[in-house]
Amino acid sequence: MSDLKSVNPATGELIRDYDAMSEEEIQEVIAASQEAFLDWREVPYESKQELMLKAACVLREGSEEFATLLTQEMGKTIGSARSEVEKCAWVCEFYARKAKDFLAPRMIETDASLSMVRYDPLGPILAVMPWNFPFWQVFRFAAPYLMAGNTGLLKHAANTQGSALAIEQIFERAGFPKDVFRTLLIGSAAVESVIRDERVRGVTLTGSERAGRAVAKAAGEALKPCVLELGGSDPFIVFADADLDAAVSGAITSRFLNNGQSCIAAKRFIVVKDVYEEFLSKFKAAILEMKMGDPMDDAVDIGPQAREDLREGLHEQVTKTLEQGGRLECGGEIPDGEGFYYPPTLISGVKPGMEAFDEEVFGPVAPVICAEDEEHAIALANQSDLGLGGSVWTASIQRALEVVPRIESGHVSVNGIVKSDPRLPFGGIKDSGFGRELSEEGIRAFMNTKTVWIK
Repeated sequence: MSDLKSVNPATGELIRDYDAMSEEEIQEVIAASQEAFLDWREVPYESKQELMLKAACVLREGSEEFATLLTQEMGKTIGSARSEVEKCAWVCEFYARKAKDFLAPRMIETDASLSMVRYDPLGPILAVMPWNFPFWQVFRFAAPYLMAGNTGLLKHAANTQGSALAIEQIFERAGFPKDVFRTLLIGSAAVESVIRDERVRGVTLTGSERAGRAVAKAAGEALKPCVLELGGSDPFIVFADADLDAAVSGAITSRFLNNGQSCIAAKRFIVVKDVYEEFLSKFKAAILEMKMGDPMDDAVDIGPQAREDLREGLHEQVTKTLEQGGRLECGGEIPDGEGFYYPPTLISGVKPGMEAFDEEVFGPVAPVICAEDEEHAIALANQSDLGLGGSVWTASIQRALEVVPRIESGHVSVNGIVKSDPRLPFGGIKDSGFGRELSEEGIRAFMNTKTVWIK
């Protein structure tokens, strides 16, 4: 059995075992991607647009099929899987309609008769993608980069190879030329050699800090651009004047979306002491109403964790936090039975130095921290090596606007949860990575920003 295997996390049963590509097969795919690029970059924008809009149609037409695949491979609830497929269709439509404007040459007045900046595609771009959003993570890379004239190479997570091949088939069904988008069935050990291949012109990764450092090192040594979206320990800051019911509703969505397995999930709930007990009580009551079970059941709120080892690591973090002085309000025990389930868990009294404060907790676990006042809350929010997103909950928009520049993250939401949106750039700072995806910043990440000067 290879390391490339899909296991249903709701049952623990093997779905399929995939054979990794040989070195010869890898070389064939890279060569085909490079050859396809030479033609694809010359295809008129209107033709690319038509194909990308067709990809959106293919996604919607096969929504139930694709959503079921996502749920079976990584355990997300079927409702969230359907939403993920729809979001992928949206990003295809967005770039089909906006890419031309985003990449239009910019005329700049100089001493030349004509001077401008234009954006030209680089070639095959490697994407190293994670398992938690098996379709969305890929389409948010593929839609802009293919519209820009690059070709795509996908190295997906080991447990979502079915999703990887399905995405390749979606582009084929939409009518994209052969080899414009290809999947590499490879393990992590083969990634470095692909990055170093002279035909591969850039690499984007969404994943762990460890993986990000390895990819950045290989890309740096090969002098190739890279974009890294790594982990997050997003603060969820609640001020005394916040609408607590709205804040609790946002907390439930942001922490437990995708079974708690999201980089931009709220992971540290920092509440000023004036409303700490009231928020905690309301939050606990809402958590206790959540239903855990078969992710194919539309009535279920929480499905299993994606892999057994991930559940074990999560439980270890909970256990350490409790040993360090955190108080268990609910959850925190591995249930009996099949599958990799972990219940929605609430821990109060969390402080810096505890596991759930210092480390990213990737699962349905909510640590709540009491801040003395607003200034202390901001300091606690920034007391992290990570800086992906964060949210502030307050009735004073003016106060929020004063706080936003002080939050050390790539995204700040006020009275709303952190979420990715094709219309806005997405990415982090500090150990959460660098570079941006989505919006016009994202589509330009792997373009040659070329100066043209004519006398």
